[in-house]
Amino acid sequence: MGADRREGGRGRAVGVVALLGCGVVLLSACGSMPVTGDIKAVDASQPGDSQVQVYAVAPRENATPDEVVDGFLESMTSDDPGFRTTRKYLTKEASRIWKPSAFTTVLSKAPNYGSDRPVRDSDHSSTELTYTLTGEKVATVDAQSAYQPVAPARFNRSLHLVRQTGSKEWRIDRVPDGLMLGQSDFKRLYRSVNKYYFATGPAAGQPTLVADPVYVRNRTDPITGMDTVTQTVRSLVEGPTNWLRPVVDSRFPTGTVLRKGVTALAPDDRNVLKVPLNKKADGVGQRSCRLMATQVLYTVSDLTSARVEQVELQRSDGSPLCVLGSDQAEEFAPDRSSGGSDSQYFVDAKGHVQCIPGSNRGSGDPEPVAGPLGDGPVRMSTVGVARDEQLAAAVSQNSTSLYIASIASAGALPAPAVTSRAKNPEDRLSAPSWDGRGDLWVADRNPDDPRLLRLAGGTGQPSKVTVPDLGGARIEALRLSADGVRIALLLTEDGHTTLNIGRIERHGDPDTRQDVSVVELRKAAPQLADVTAMSWSGRTRLVVVGKEQGGVQQVRYVQADGSAPASGVLPGANQVSSVAAADDEQLPLMADTEDDGIVKLSPGDNWQTVLKEGSSLVYPG
Repeated sequence: MGADRREGGRGRAVGVVALLGCGVVLLSACGSMPVTGDIKAVDASQPGDSQVQVYAVAPRENATPDEVVDGFLESMTSDDPGFRTTRKYLTKEASRIWKPSAFTTVLSKAPNYGSDRPVRDSDHSSTELTYTLTGEKVATVDAQSAYQPVAPARFNRSLHLVRQTGSKEWRIDRVPDGLMLGQSDFKRLYRSVNKYYFATGPAAGQPTLVADPVYVRNRTDPITGMDTVTQTVRSLVEGPTNWLRPVVDSRFPTGTVLRKGVTALAPDDRNVLKVPLNKKADGVGQRSCRLMATQVLYTVSDLTSARVEQVELQRSDGSPLCVLGSDQAEEFAPDRSSGGSDSQYFVDAKGHVQCIPGSNRGSGDPEPVAGPLGDGPVRMSTVGVARDEQLAAAVSQNSTSLYIASIASAGALPAPAVTSRAKNPEDRLSAPSWDGRGDLWVADRNPDDPRLLRLAGGTGQPSKVTVPDLGGARIEALRLSADGVRIALLLTEDGHTTLNIGRIERHGDPDTRQDVSVVELRKAAPQLADVTAMSWSGRTRLVVVGKEQGGVQQVRYVQADGSAPASGVLPGANQVSSVAAADDEQLPLMADTEDDGIVKLSPGDNWQTVLKEGSSLVYPG
């Protein structure tokens, strides 16, 4: 399949050629070649090559069963409209009921196959054969286009072939629904996009957008004929993915869809994107319409070559429903709670909290923060700073006590807000983290009384957060997302520490008593056997430090849905113990190392030492 060649399959090698003038790649199980034009060999799985389109070739006359299976699997990796050519490898009945859009199975490599008996071209006695497809499953993409990683697991499916009466041609009559793709073909054919919905629940305050990552087809979807932008907007209008649905809200009325026949959306020469909707949206009020347009504006912001300056939503008759400019949508920005700060904070060698002011605040030289955390009597070990940079929380050097104090004004050090009674320092308090709603979170790792705690507004009494899926695992570290609906947890169980993402659900009145829970934990980096550090880096991305089974330490990016971006692996740093990233992905990545002190990695650069002494460097959050 493209670059994913099957190992152990008995089909002949597949011809892959490109007509560069037309931007077309042909995949054929019988080695068909064009007879005119310039020919150049290419890798059919070049990621991100939007100029190369891949089309399947129909089975040749008297194709062997191996060639039929090989051609069918190859054609899945093509841009075949409606999978019409792909269906030619199936019987008429199998073609009628096969649902390629049901889901996609992602394998580490293209599936291998073998039949239940030897087949020779001259063997005309057989009338049916079963082929077993095998491989290593790493993820699925469901009907909602949501990516769901799994720990590498054995994949096993069957294809049943029959020799058709009359023509004597071999065809597949039993085939599993969905597509089966190797990772390289999946990355070539699909891209990750963020849909945006509004956070819900008590204390949500000003509506805040939350990113919901999904995968859509590059260029044109074979089933719907829609381009990438239209696929994404269609998915947005249909609603959030099941995992995120309980904590977000779409302002599109139930039943709203794109107007029938819409397959291409693009900004016009005035950079206005017009989105035609069906009758369900005709009666929407202006405020709701503007919120709907805000969702569209942020969703398509990274999908078009030209910046979308306005979104115009249209009624079913084509008349304007509302118009929203990009400047009018800024109040709902997903990273609005971060305040755009590029300042960094760390604990110096004396146990005091210092700030490295950002470019908009000073020279960039470290300076003690105002208040008792900057010059107080208690030595600190870790720190977390609220996103508005008014408060900070620091854990004492022995990890026993959590202190919360202003870093904007002077004052005495208050009594500890949380105290751990664990005997060993490594079993006491984790580093604290602030969410986008201003709440402070910390984990007490005491084996006798493990607790995940939240302090509302950073000043309230600590309340216990329930984590039903935790089982026997222990929380080692935590980081809260800026949108306040996701939490990243490092969980240790059976001697391994893994990265997990949980959904934060809030119930009740925030002014009296609010019950908060973290539910539906899912592994975000199942390929890493041990994770030692992590931090949010943007809206749906994390930077992770960890090791694969039997491997060495590496620093890499992962998406919150568990997928790996194309540029996931970062330059290595020596013995990283912690890592810090900002909500703004353009700001440098920071890390604590045992030998080189605090180091930074700017986009397109190598690691550079910032401070030889100091630890626990963080951005606000």
